[in-house]
Amino acid sequence: MKIAITGKGGVGKTLIAAGLSIAYKNEGKKVIAIDADPDANLAATLGFPEPDKITPLVEMKKLITERTGEINSFFKLNPKVDDIPDAYAKEFNGIRLLVMGRVLRGGSGCVCPENAFLKALLSHILLSRNEVVVVDMEAGVEHLGRGTAQAVDRLFIVVEPNMRSIETANRIKPLAKDLKINNIFIIGNKVINNEDIVFLKENLSDFDFAGY
Repeated sequence: MKIAITGKGGVGKTLIAAGLSIAYKNEGKKVIAIDADPDANLAATLGFPEPDKITPLVEMKKLITERTGEINSFFKLNPKVDDIPDAYAKEFNGIRLLVMGRVLRGGSGCVCPENAFLKALLSHILLSRNEVVVVDMEAGVEHLGRGTAQAVDRLFIVVEPNMRSIETANRIKPLAKDLKINNIFIIGNKVINNEDIVFLKENLSDFDFAGY
């Protein structure tokens, strides 16, 4: 099972990602949790000791240079990454974690060695590994390429009962459809009463709901 979780900042993506990771681990599955949100909090939410001391992969400049073969502005778009999960993942309470980090050169869509490395790594994990993979993403699907996205079994968009969160969900859906992600579900978070459920259903009538 390969799961990606997205939504507006602050809606509870990381909490849902951590909960799913723990649930699958408790079922006896091997789990890789991936923090692909620039505002990385998954390690802390999962209870990893000293989460601030985990170095994001994007900050491992020597490793990225070695793998991409970066010389001036030239580098490989398909660097070797198949050994990275086993060599660099941190483990705590039976869950393995990779923290991607923020690409600082030109934004998440930049054509740069760091982004090529991260995209190749995510593609490898989603396409070639047999663990349960839970990806805590930023608001959108920028980390997913066309080939990679088709490996995602479920895309959960976390929303809370307000219009800004709903607008984000409506922006994400067509982007995901363009990448051929067909299993898109809403998780309603911070739901207090039935009025909140009705509000979400009325404003997201084109979506399937996984739960609240």
